[in-house]
Amino acid sequence: MRRLNLTMLLAAIILIALLALSTIYGATQIPLADALDAVFLGLSQGEMSPVHRIVYDLRLPRALFAAVIGAGLGVVGVVLQTATRNDLADPFLFGLSSGAAAGAVFVITVTGDILGFWTLPLAAFCGGLVASGIVLALVHGLRSGTPEKLILAGLAVSFLFSAITNYLIFSGDNRAAHTVIFWMLGGLGLARWETFPLVSAGLILILGFALYRNRWLDALLTGDLTASTLGIPVRGLRFRLFFVAALASAVFVSVAGVIGFVGLMVPHIARGIVGPLHRHLIPASAMCGAILLTTSDILSRLLLAPQELPVGIVTTSIGAVFVFILLFKTARAS
Repeated sequence: MRRLNLTMLLAAIILIALLALSTIYGATQIPLADALDAVFLGLSQGEMSPVHRIVYDLRLPRALFAAVIGAGLGVVGVVLQTATRNDLADPFLFGLSSGAAAGAVFVITVTGDILGFWTLPLAAFCGGLVASGIVLALVHGLRSGTPEKLILAGLAVSFLFSAITNYLIFSGDNRAAHTVIFWMLGGLGLARWETFPLVSAGLILILGFALYRNRWLDALLTGDLTASTLGIPVRGLRFRLFFVAALASAVFVSVAGVIGFVGLMVPHIARGIVGPLHRHLIPASAMCGAILLTTSDILSRLLLAPQELPVGIVTTSIGAVFVFILLFKTARAS
């Protein structure tokens, strides 16, 4: 326990330092003193200069969004990997990201911002919910809640919504193609204080449910039969886990676009630090996810400055290297 507390304390210090770096560095470097002044002025509703506005209205919410969404995707990855007993499970595998992307692309290429600022997040959220509903309906129709059926249903839905998204891009307005591509590769350009309660609710939902059912998640690691003998409703639990993960994923994707590999990498990193038991694994995964996405966001702004890379390119690049390492470790162990 002492080791865990020290690890979490060190991770918290690293995260705070990264949040500070995220508010300082960008197309224009801002001194730390000015950044702190902007935060205090914003909290006190004082009069702010343009530099203060850049920090408080743009960079600070973006840094917090990266930490919250990274933490949420990390916990979603833990939940999905445990529920399916598949070490490669993440929101991509179950069509959640594909559904949200299709909803957002439909708005960008067809309807436009008919509801103003909230149009894109709402459309992406609805798309993610539709995709998760189809997966659950397929599994229910097959009268089976086994991990294999859940994964196959998720893959089918993912391919379906990917095809819909590609059709919308091909048939839509070419002038919107750049916006569509940037959004599908993930980005935090929509980070605003107005939507911060939304992503915070997504994190609280998945983190609270996972911690509440941490012992049931531990039991799933032993297999369905053993978990059933312990009195756990395995099929119902798996459905609830998937549903909550789908809701949280839809919230995150609706604001940040499709950010890949965070939900896949983070659980493996956290298990190597704190072990497989979910009481420790869940908060460790949240912290690791926050650090990973905050770091990736900083890199996305610095690698091609003053241009900005979609953060999904950074996370996917890191994820590709991570999977190679994972494959070599597995091959050596076997």
